[in-house]
Amino acid sequence: MRVLVVDDHAIVRGGLCRLFASDPEVEVVEAASGREALSLFRARPPRLVVLDLNLPGLGGLELIRRLRAEAPATPILVFSMHAEAIYVTRALEAGAAGFVSKNAAPEELLEAMRRVTAGERYLERELAQQLALQNVAGSPGRLDDLSRRELEILRLLGEGKGLPQIAESIGISYKTVANTCGMIKTKLGVSRTAELIRIAIECGVSRGLASPEVGSAAPPATD
Repeated sequence: MRVLVVDDHAIVRGGLCRLFASDPEVEVVEAASGREALSLFRARPPRLVVLDLNLPGLGGLELIRRLRAEAPATPILVFSMHAEAIYVTRALEAGAAGFVSKNAAPEELLEAMRRVTAGERYLERELAQQLALQNVAGSPGRLDDLSRRELEILRLLGEGKGLPQIAESIGISYKTVANTCGMIKTKLGVSRTAELIRIAIECGVSRGLASPEVGSAAPPATD
């Protein structure tokens, strides 16, 4: 079984490779970014994709959408530190077949892989409980009103990307990005892009300001 592992941390990819090494029938292919994952996926489609959400450039939520568009039958399992309900919900909405946090035991990750490759859906037990409790309590989080695209744009803003870079990364027009930023501001009750960046970092949507990608122009985001 060919498994495509997508994570920008080499130590995580290495750990997963060692975990899967116990099964001689599993062939692991590694990608450090969303764009690299797309290239490898198109060259030779895997049986399963295991990916992180917080990827440089093309983020995990957008990558899920694109992979699903190209091969709807290929199961995608999210393996991420972002275990908040908003990420679980948006990942499943984008087309992920399962979600496991990086705090889960290795046995649960292997069980999730087995289940999703068998055509089932899988949600880590603790995450499923959190979602259920939130639905019962009816207490939405700060970002719950954001769509998958809005959440992805907020993440890229938090990583220091300008609107042109975000448009190129997601594959939409500059005008659409600008309009979406306006809608995000309205939903979050802020008036400036700088406030969106602060929220992205405070809520853990992004890992903070990142250096511009090599060879790309990175004008600051504007209001």
